[in-house]
Amino acid sequence: MKARAGADKKNAQPVPVGVNLQRRLSQAHRGSLTGYDDQEGGNMPANFIDDSNMLGRSEDQLKLTDAELNEEHTRILTARNPQAAENIIRYSYKDRIYKPIPHVDQLAVHYQIDSNLIHKDSDDAKRQVTVDAPAEGVEVATASVGTDAETTTKEGEDEDEDKPKKTAGAGGKGKKLTNQFNFSERASQTYNNPCRNRETFVEQTPRAAFTDNVSQWSIFDAYNEDFEQQQKLKEKESKKHTLKKDDDRKKKFVPSDQQAGDEFAKFVRSKTANISLKILERMINLNTFDDIAQDFKYWEDAADEYREQQGSLLPLWVFQYDMVKKLSCTNLAWNTQYPDLFAASFGSYDFLKQSRGMFLIYSLKNPSFPENIFPTDSGVMSLDFHPKHPNLLCCGFYDGSVAVYNIADENKRPKYQSTARSGKHTDPVWQVRWQKDDLDSNLNFYSVSSDGRVVCWTLVKSDLMYTDIVQLKLDKPTTETDEGVPLTTLGCGTCFDFNKQQDYLFIVGTEEGKIHKCSKSYNNQFLDTFDAHHMAVYAVRWNTYHPKIFASCSADWTVKIWDINYKDPLFVYDLGSAVGDVNWAPYSSTVFAACTADGKVFVFDLNVNKYEPLTEQIVVQKKRTKLTHITFNQQFPIVLAGDDRGNITTLKLSPNLRKKPKVKKGQEVPEGPEAENAKLDKILALIRDPDAAKNKPTTQAATTTS
Repeated sequence: MKARAGADKKNAQPVPVGVNLQRRLSQAHRGSLTGYDDQEGGNMPANFIDDSNMLGRSEDQLKLTDAELNEEHTRILTARNPQAAENIIRYSYKDRIYKPIPHVDQLAVHYQIDSNLIHKDSDDAKRQVTVDAPAEGVEVATASVGTDAETTTKEGEDEDEDKPKKTAGAGGKGKKLTNQFNFSERASQTYNNPCRNRETFVEQTPRAAFTDNVSQWSIFDAYNEDFEQQQKLKEKESKKHTLKKDDDRKKKFVPSDQQAGDEFAKFVRSKTANISLKILERMINLNTFDDIAQDFKYWEDAADEYREQQGSLLPLWVFQYDMVKKLSCTNLAWNTQYPDLFAASFGSYDFLKQSRGMFLIYSLKNPSFPENIFPTDSGVMSLDFHPKHPNLLCCGFYDGSVAVYNIADENKRPKYQSTARSGKHTDPVWQVRWQKDDLDSNLNFYSVSSDGRVVCWTLVKSDLMYTDIVQLKLDKPTTETDEGVPLTTLGCGTCFDFNKQQDYLFIVGTEEGKIHKCSKSYNNQFLDTFDAHHMAVYAVRWNTYHPKIFASCSADWTVKIWDINYKDPLFVYDLGSAVGDVNWAPYSSTVFAACTADGKVFVFDLNVNKYEPLTEQIVVQKKRTKLTHITFNQQFPIVLAGDDRGNITTLKLSPNLRKKPKVKKGQEVPEGPEAENAKLDKILALIRDPDAAKNKPTTQAATTTS
């Protein structure tokens, strides 16, 4: 056994230090597991060595078990960057407030490695190709090296002459290996056009210097040459007229290539192209006037919550056209079927400045340019849309004639027009108004003029028939001439309006300041006469709901509210300037608006305040600009105001100007014509009742001055 041990010692090989240390650690660990103890020293092996001091373990170090040491601790990687900010706040143009950003782009790089690309012609690339390539392709791969390829091919020929020869030159048929570092499929290889610079070359204008002597005969020769050229042009034009018919016949046989230019020109002038261009124009204008369109739809004055009885007007679009800058807006009319469409007439109220006229068709969808333009030879003083036929528009002119237009017609000429033979007026027609069809279902409208006539015009086939309804005679006694012939003086009619509930009843305002109550059935005398104003009456309007109430305005600075059964006005409002127009609101029986010559718009609500306007606002920019007409839209809370410079301003009413009366909880809000009539009757009862009016006489009006 000793010899064997000595032999083993001789044959034993030296053990590395690391392996010996590992063995000692394992033995120490095994000894602790089997229960050996240093202090007892009983069963401890003789070759056991304590290596605790050699490892340098500290006393406070944790003693972990094998299970704890072998436990794997995984690390979870997330896409969230802990250094990304979470409190970024930016301005939101959609909501118009500052809002925190809900999502922040986060990028955390958990693993990154740098790679190297080797050029295909380098030595490293060739070395890798030779290692990875198969045995057959070694010759082909090394053929590109040069002289080495020749030696390999020669050795191959000597060894086996029967094998086919492989040439690796330029014309060789051997298979070429792809470079894995510079390879792309053929399907993905697209040709990219090279970038080129586009330049413009302009040729210089040819120039030449010349001199000449001017004499009488040279001037004479020049005139003769010019005369001959004009004669030749006239001959060519005459030949064109004679050959025009032949050209029309030949056009049928002309190839389509020659007609391409003509077809394009026809397409541009066609109706379909015109509609498409108008749609594009409207889209551009909606983007241009987006802020105004947003205010038109959503704006509500927040200040109305703090002021109970006051309101405001927000200017929206201003409709302008260059051809009517020197003309006055003489009338405004909304279309009865399309709430965004309205017509505006233009002329001059000055007798010494009469020239031409025009009326335009505007749309709220295209405020930059009118939809249709209708020029006229005389100033257009009034117009009105038919309630059932939205394409028919009747007009009254300064020369006394009336006409009916079809606004959808392209030729822009009147379908019907009165002449001196067909009984036209001899003075300007200040107002026209459509009425219901007669018994024969013929369309008819009425007109009033300064010549004292109220005429009914009937559209019969292609003729315009007239009937005198009323002649405005003055109450003064007739005057006699030197020969003793009595002469009756006629009044000058300026405006009229028909009752909304009773078609046969209408009122007429005159230049003398009087208002006549008339009927279609009685054409010899008036039903009643009101001494309304001291100057000319500019407008009279029946209430939209109440059949007995109407309003009037005049150049004597006043607006008056009347009851048809009372001689004295119910309300009198002094506005401080000539009142051009007054109009009742379509949504309430107690709201009306008026415009004055000093550029102001007044809005009243009798249900809120019977003595003062709810708003008084200047809407024109330039000084000395007079407002001439005002009208409410039937559907939207806006009004139109026209001035004497050809501009039309759109104004939006604040909530206080169109609010409904307050109702107690649990009660329903009364709506409809009956509720509006009851609301107005309640206000009028306070004025007519002497006890409610604090012992005031019934004939005394409530007069206010703003």
